[in-house]
Amino acid sequence: MEKELMEKKNDLITRAEEVLNTAKVEKRELTEDEAAELAEIRDNVRRIIETLKLKGDFDKMENKEVKQEPQVEVDLDREAQETRAFENYVRGIVLNERDGELTKAANGAVIPTTIANRIIKRVYDICPILERSSKYNVKGNLDLPYYDVSETTINVAYQNEFSPLTSSVGNFKSISLTGFLAGALVKISRSLINNSQFDIVSFIVEEMAYSIKRFIEHELLVGTEGKVTGLSTLTNSMTAASSSAITADEVVTLQGKVKDVYQADAIWIMNPATRDALRHLKDNVGRYLLQDDITAPFGKVLLGKPVYVSDNMPEMTSGTVAIYYGDMKGLATKFSEEMNIEVLREKFADEHAVGVIGWLEFDSKVENAQKIAKLVMAGPTPSI
Repeated sequence: MEKELMEKKNDLITRAEEVLNTAKVEKRELTEDEAAELAEIRDNVRRIIETLKLKGDFDKMENKEVKQEPQVEVDLDREAQETRAFENYVRGIVLNERDGELTKAANGAVIPTTIANRIIKRVYDICPILERSSKYNVKGNLDLPYYDVSETTINVAYQNEFSPLTSSVGNFKSISLTGFLAGALVKISRSLINNSQFDIVSFIVEEMAYSIKRFIEHELLVGTEGKVTGLSTLTNSMTAASSSAITADEVVTLQGKVKDVYQADAIWIMNPATRDALRHLKDNVGRYLLQDDITAPFGKVLLGKPVYVSDNMPEMTSGTVAIYYGDMKGLATKFSEEMNIEVLREKFADEHAVGVIGWLEFDSKVENAQKIAKLVMAGPTPSI
């Protein structure tokens, strides 16, 4: 019974996606027949979910063995209920016990855990430097010790028997990560919310994820003086000869700034305009340095390594950092507080809008400067 119901539910969801995608591709609103069909599909899916839940409850009452597959469906059912409850809450619908009650806050309701997890996961999916950095989820301060070989050297030399060795003292330092509070706010038009065919949950997830992604990525790449510094304090660098152009030799030299042992997971990060400029660079035999590669994340490789672009990276102007190259695990990122998301229904009522606000606390600093190198354009460094 469970298998047939699950297959039917999946078929209904697939059909609903086909109807929505067709309207999206054709850039039109849903017809009356399509809207009616989607409403019927929604009701049928809800009934199937309730049936599966009741079946599981009766199985427990009869002390039957619960298999792993139905247990997974119970978890999926919980996410579906919370998603529906959140959607109904934003639209101002009175919730009942079957839909699930949301935890009340001072000026709204806390988004269910399943939806908050989707927002956090989406941030990691679309922010490669955050995903590739060395992440620590620790409350309070975090001290990362490192051995400064530039100031202390372990003496290794030929020695005669019965002669004392010359000792050296190891000097350990530490990188301290604290925590800086930051918030993100997305306001949604009530006109959109009141449109019953609009996928409000996906919209809020995407908009909140994009806002947080833009902010975190900027701090990791550019940093803010007195707050999160990110890669801005990186010392492994070289300066271009020009303030507005980069040569092929400079790109090759920059790649050599990272030790071979750290080259395996190295990537390039630059502004889209910088990538466009590098498209014209050739090596000594006339081959373009930037080449197409369908196996690369964005279809481009530079000297065999993937190329990522970000609007947060500065363009090639006087004194700016135009390119980062290396293994981004050399950047340490610490999150002290898990993301806290709330819906603000009353605060923006005079704007005919609903707000969704997110808080997080994090810090980021260079952990291993040998893993990453930067190319700085010639000229004075602009003020942040």
